[in-house]
Amino acid sequence: MSIKLIVLDVDGTMTDSRITYSEEGDEIKSFNVKDGLAIASWRKLGRQVAIITGRSSKIVERRAKELHIEHFYQGVHNKREVLESLLEKLDLKMENVAAIGDDLNDLKMLKAVQLSFVPSDASRYVDKEADVVLSKKGGDGAVREMIERLIIQEGLEEKYLQLWA
Repeated sequence: MSIKLIVLDVDGTMTDSRITYSEEGDEIKSFNVKDGLAIASWRKLGRQVAIITGRSSKIVERRAKELHIEHFYQGVHNKREVLESLLEKLDLKMENVAAIGDDLNDLKMLKAVQLSFVPSDASRYVDKEADVVLSKKGGDGAVREMIERLIIQEGLEEKYLQLWA
């Protein structure tokens, strides 16, 4: 098994699941820069990243662009269906995919992939189904923890460290 693609949910994994609105109605989210560096590193290792999220947000679109994530889907009701379509396009199989999610709308996708991760504060119904319950909460480095576990599993530690040497 070789993980070629990681799939990221956003709210509750890349963020702490809070959505703040300004008086003008602008949406505000916070992203963890440690997650961002790990995502950039995963890409530099020649691996792929996709974001599949249920909500639509210009902020998330901006973050995906900053991280050069080319497989970006928002406003998705059936994440597994979108993932299956993406895998067909990329000529990959579910055995090549790891995913992170935190809530009920992630369940179908998490059950389908080779390796599923959830942050420590995921829904109790979702963490029962996950392969790995991470020690970090969503928005607090959970994505980085997932990627670093995958880097060890894939035997990529030396290359990973050399990226920033």
